[in-house]
Amino acid sequence: MTNISIHKMKKLTLAVTLLMSCIGFSQKDLSKLLKQQNTESIPYISIETLVNKSDDFILLDSREQKEYDTSHLKNARFVGYDHFDLQQTTKQLPNKQQTIVVYCSLGIRSEDTAEKLLAAGYTNVFNLYGGIFEWKNQGLSVYDSNNLETEKVHTFSKAWSKWLLKGEKIYD
Repeated sequence: MTNISIHKMKKLTLAVTLLMSCIGFSQKDLSKLLKQQNTESIPYISIETLVNKSDDFILLDSREQKEYDTSHLKNARFVGYDHFDLQQTTKQLPNKQQTIVVYCSLGIRSEDTAEKLLAAGYTNVFNLYGGIFEWKNQGLSVYDSNNLETEKVHTFSKAWSKWLLKGEKIYD
């Protein structure tokens, strides 16, 4: 190997190490944030578990309409947060034993929505750990209001956008 290729190899190794450190640090911070913001009254479901889940489940998006329209998980039903209507939502979910996964940007608002479903008698409700941000961070697809795959994710605000590591950040 020449000195140039050894130098390039060292730079590449350093870049990969820094990238992996940032990702690990981000996950540690996300865990800390969720512990501060959530009561953990609703069990989390990991993205890996959800992706590999073979039985039927219903996805509920607990963000605002503009966030959902920018992008959402495939087949997710919009239920909102500020204007969440429990009565309207329960009409769409007659089976109270059905597996329901609620998500939002990171997993904070979705816990509140999931708690309301639990109080209404639903028995198999989960909160998606890391929400749509972590979904996209893991390289999974999101869809716009026309059900076309997109790179855009509404991050709510510039401050919250730091949690989205992949995709195009959209906020007002």
